[in-house]
Amino acid sequence: MQVALVTVGDELLAGDTENTNATWLARQLAERGATVTRMLTIPDDRALIARRVREYADAFDAVIVTGGLGDTPDDVTIEAVADAFDRDLEVQPEVRDRIAEKARQFREEDPEYYEAHDFDLDLDETAALPEGARALQTAESFNPGCVVENVYVFPGFPEELRVMFDSVADEFGGDAVSASVETATPEGALKDVLDGARERFDVAVGSYPARRGKPGRVKVTGTDPATVERAVEWVDDQVADPEAATDPEADADG
Repeated sequence: MQVALVTVGDELLAGDTENTNATWLARQLAERGATVTRMLTIPDDRALIARRVREYADAFDAVIVTGGLGDTPDDVTIEAVADAFDRDLEVQPEVRDRIAEKARQFREEDPEYYEAHDFDLDLDETAALPEGARALQTAESFNPGCVVENVYVFPGFPEELRVMFDSVADEFGGDAVSASVETATPEGALKDVLDGARERFDVAVGSYPARRGKPGRVKVTGTDPATVERAVEWVDDQVADPEAATDPEADADG
């Protein structure tokens, strides 16, 4: 399953907010055997979001869009996704009812806070989703997410996103498997190993240099577990053992 991730928000591009959602989602998808083929961060630009969503929806098995689901003027993701599929926005009664109930509970739980601030809540606007969308609502989220064809729209708040993703996580999967080999061989000396693994086995190979006191590693990814295992064994034979490289007794023996 080939998946594209689109994270939306001016605050991400400005560096005001760390984009932890993309990393978390990529890890979750990889654990389920899916492959993240694109990862894009774009501003709160309705036309740009619509264009990229339409392009990625045609090119990949699934698209995940995060951020921009609030009620402020810069939250335009829902409208943009509707534009991508040439759909109008519609209010699903059950979605509106759930939002109204959450608003009522919030008001009852903290009436003083509610009265102290001028909350301008438009239930129809908050509940509006692309026509025919499957609504995604959780206890953690006020604004709904949705699924439109193969596009999944989640909130930007990490706590809300993770719960909403979990509600549909079983819809993502694939047969990609990965394994890694730790090594003391510097990345600049791994070219022949990487090329050799690709030539000998039907796998993708990447190298990750040593950092923060940890050894480097070579990661092997493929769709056949047995092939990945053979490739990992071959790579392991070609690279320097990080433990032997730091073991004084190994140096003395060698």
